[in-house]
Amino acid sequence: MTSAPDPSAHEAAAERLRTATADSVACEPVRGLLGSAAETEAGYAVQQLNTDHWLAAGRRISGHKVGLTNPAVQQQLGMDEPIWGVLYADVCRTDGDDIGGAGLMQPRVEVEVAVVLDTDLDKGTHTVADVVSATAYVLPALEIVDSRMAWDITSADMIADNAGSGLYVLGTRPVPLTAVDLRRVEMQLTINGSDAATGNGAACLGNPLNSVLWLADALCKYGTPLQAGECIMTGSLCGMLPLSPGDQIHAEIEALGPITAHLSTT
Repeated sequence: MTSAPDPSAHEAAAERLRTATADSVACEPVRGLLGSAAETEAGYAVQQLNTDHWLAAGRRISGHKVGLTNPAVQQQLGMDEPIWGVLYADVCRTDGDDIGGAGLMQPRVEVEVAVVLDTDLDKGTHTVADVVSATAYVLPALEIVDSRMAWDITSADMIADNAGSGLYVLGTRPVPLTAVDLRRVEMQLTINGSDAATGNGAACLGNPLNSVLWLADALCKYGTPLQAGECIMTGSLCGMLPLSPGDQIHAEIEALGPITAHLSTT
């Protein structure tokens, strides 16, 4: 039996990821520090250490993200459920922004539905009706996913690395749930004017609201319930696509509208 890593291993892994972030240079995977049998709990322990570090340094949590909502990606990383990470206010961008020069290493793009909460989700176990009642509005969004480990990752690596969070880009025209059926929305993504991907709301755990439901229950178990005002990045409506400097990104989500960004060369 492999013993659980001691706290010093968690601290070393967290510091390795912070150094990679500060230097914008990819590091070795942290699973070597956590042990070959590193699991979900170790990944979240490392993630929490860095969350505590960044909050003490003055960053503000603006929401959460759900990752690995695609079953095929879960299987690739040996997972049987999604994962979550923290969103910080300083990595939020607006529709049309230039997202270059942000310390990104090997960015990839996902097209997502962002859900903004009007009330807390703190009931422990929730229903989709609870999620609907708690939702203020939804927005079209892009997540710019990144890896401090150059995508040489296991599930424990990715969780420790804040679920691969890089930047997120939000639209600015709020849409109420009464105006859209999130399960059936269609999505088209172009990069530099060329068709890159299509998808729909059902690709995200059957419905982006299911993603919020899963996250609400998971964070209640963790002791940090979702709060009013948080933005939830619910997971990709398609796969992750690699980006290169100079890329122009444009997505359209039916009933939600367009969302764009430019990855500059500087």
